[in-house]
Amino acid sequence: MNGLDFEKPIIELEKKIQELKGFISDKKIDLSSEVKRLEEKLERLKKDTYGNLTAWQRVQIARHPLRPYTQDYINMTMSDFIELHGDRSFSDDQAIIGGFAEIDHRKIVVIGHQKGRDTKENLRRNFGCAHPEGYRKALRLMQLAEKFNLPIVIFIDTPGAYPGVGAEERGQAQAIALNLREMTSIGVPIMAIIIGEGGSGGALGIGIADKVCVLENAYYSVISPEGCAAILWKNGAKAPEAAEVLKLTAPDLLKMGIIDEVVPEPLGGAHTDSERMGQTLKETIKKNLQELNALKKEELVKLRYKKFRGMGAIG
Repeated sequence: MNGLDFEKPIIELEKKIQELKGFISDKKIDLSSEVKRLEEKLERLKKDTYGNLTAWQRVQIARHPLRPYTQDYINMTMSDFIELHGDRSFSDDQAIIGGFAEIDHRKIVVIGHQKGRDTKENLRRNFGCAHPEGYRKALRLMQLAEKFNLPIVIFIDTPGAYPGVGAEERGQAQAIALNLREMTSIGVPIMAIIIGEGGSGGALGIGIADKVCVLENAYYSVISPEGCAAILWKNGAKAPEAAEVLKLTAPDLLKMGIIDEVVPEPLGGAHTDSERMGQTLKETIKKNLQELNALKKEELVKLRYKKFRGMGAIG
């Protein structure tokens, strides 16, 4: 198991239980009462650990290497996915994928950040950090969705937009700004789900939606905890403290009205039971699209604009 630091007591107890079960099998000794006692202790430990997570611990879970990514959720929740490529201007940015799909026979357009599972794929996907051509590809797909009157489902999972020289030369800021403007007036339902990391403008560049949901252990923030710590304290080791003050967890975001819904995860995170997480997410998507489908185009656009204009208002 790929465990995080705070999960070590859980992993050690799980290992002890497995060793005891192996010993019982080899020696033919009845120690079932001891196994049951340890399993009950493990369950209590899990509930205590995952029921009292700090903001930094949730960030760590959001970055877990086994956590499902956009392509995984497309495979689990949708059918007949046809990927479309390129921005019709420069190239095909593989940090963002998208295309047509169906969810329970309902046609949709799906878009999302895509990370890699190994070094080779991460280099190809640029660790989920999109270039301007990625945001232009996303906008092209959204405009296709509007043309064919199809709802849009967006999966967000990025540390942030790629800040390299080439990306800046090709208009990174302008590409994101254009998406922010255009998404406010797209005349079809838009649902965005932060499934892992929701970093800065890289996330917001495809995040203007009628419904914004965040998985229980995902985060959504103007800056990463490490970046915030480096700016405020000139010390990256202060990242856990920064995570707390940024209020980037799903419960905090819901309380502040930044998001509309927290999507529950299996105990320990989405990666511990991907199939169950996929089913939960599918039901969440279906429910929200059904609600949004009842609204007329003019009402959708008006409410979406009002939603984002109202964020951060005091008094």
